[in-house]
Amino acid sequence: MTSSTAPALTELLTFRLADQDYALDIMSVREIRGWTRTTSLPHAPSYMCGVINLRGTVLPVMDLAERLDLPVREKSDRNVIIVVKQGETMTGLLVDAVSDIVALSPDDLQPPPEMAPGTTQGVVSALTLIDDRMIRVLDLAATVTVPESAAA
Repeated sequence: MTSSTAPALTELLTFRLADQDYALDIMSVREIRGWTRTTSLPHAPSYMCGVINLRGTVLPVMDLAERLDLPVREKSDRNVIIVVKQGETMTGLLVDAVSDIVALSPDDLQPPPEMAPGTTQGVVSALTLIDDRMIRVLDLAATVTVPESAAA
């Protein structure tokens, strides 16, 4: 098999959140940094921790567990902020821990099953199994976009 016919590999950054495994496309990740106390903003959605100063730039930080309706844990020095870029917008995603970088072919990724109407759709774009762990691949655009109900 020549390299021109080999399927393109996608590199994903895997991380832990509420005792579950998630992943993001590594190309959207700008940096990984330790937990920094945030400055809260009035009228922000409950899952927005606040903002931090990232080398002179005001960076909004989202508690990813709360955004995904997962059990929220007390924030500690063990938490990590994954700084991602979606379009022209930079956002910090608060997670429990970063795990690894994995390279997967399109055949390794399966679409998530259809869920009942009214549930949060589109946040998980794919599922994969690595070492008996189910990894949920997040759709970054759907994850960082503020839902209409939270924006009101």
